[in-house]
Amino acid sequence: MTEEKPQGIRLDERQLRVLAHPMRARIPGLLRIGGPATATDLARLLDTNSGATSYHLRQLAEVGLVIDTGEGVGRRREWRASSDFHSWVPSDFDDRPDAAAAVGWLQRAYLREFVERAERWEDAAPEWSKSWRDSLGLSDSFVEVTPAQARALRDEIDALFERYRHAGAGSPDAVRLHVTTHAAPLSLTTPGTPSGASDPHPSA
Repeated sequence: MTEEKPQGIRLDERQLRVLAHPMRARIPGLLRIGGPATATDLARLLDTNSGATSYHLRQLAEVGLVIDTGEGVGRRREWRASSDFHSWVPSDFDDRPDAAAAVGWLQRAYLREFVERAERWEDAAPEWSKSWRDSLGLSDSFVEVTPAQARALRDEIDALFERYRHAGAGSPDAVRLHVTTHAAPLSLTTPGTPSGASDPHPSA
């Protein structure tokens, strides 16, 4: 059986600005991980009340980031994420300061979430088997590339993820992994800056 290719959304300005909120930024991901849920279900996960999650779900629904499944009972509406992932292109918003600020906020929020998830794994890891502990964890590398080559590298990594997306399906030993990538220059001095200009954040 062929698995369907994940469907994503490239965020527009309105979607981006709605998503750039501490609670709304987390809701689509929770729905993707856990499947459809009610406002009450999400309130428990977010340590808040169902009135708050109901409000934020409606905000997300207005811009097409979540959908009412129609499967809820009575007032307990059930919601699902409208896509398997969302993405954005930062330069799309260079001429719109409010949207550019939302991009910056959202990227930092996700980075903090990635770090928190990694720390939770480090806390839990001693209880896992040697085979899992030795197969997971942190690594990094260095490459020297042009912007076009960096994009090609990202595309190849995406294709590799696609190969493994459901590779363990049906195996009792399989678990879902969250794999994070983050690419950034070692030197934050922009290319083309005159020689001798100082880097405010030099590499180690």
